[in-house]
Amino acid sequence: MMGAVGLKVPKNPLRAMALTSAIVSQLAGGPLAGAFLGKWLDEQFAVQPLFLIMGIFLGVGAGTYGTIHLVREYTGDE
Repeated sequence: MMGAVGLKVPKNPLRAMALTSAIVSQLAGGPLAGAFLGKWLDEQFAVQPLFLIMGIFLGVGAGTYGTIHLVREYTGDE
């Protein structure tokens, strides 16, 4: 059964909740992990805020990539 926008309609509402929480955790966790790692590297090399900014951008990119991959897998697109 197809939904209004072409996505598969989940049979179990818990599956949709799991997908939503996975997306949120990827989009929030990537930048947070990048910020913490970047701050730690800044303290080690005394180059504030170089690694912090790089870590945030890399975290946003990784979170976005992971989210796109997850949604494509969920919808069946490859």
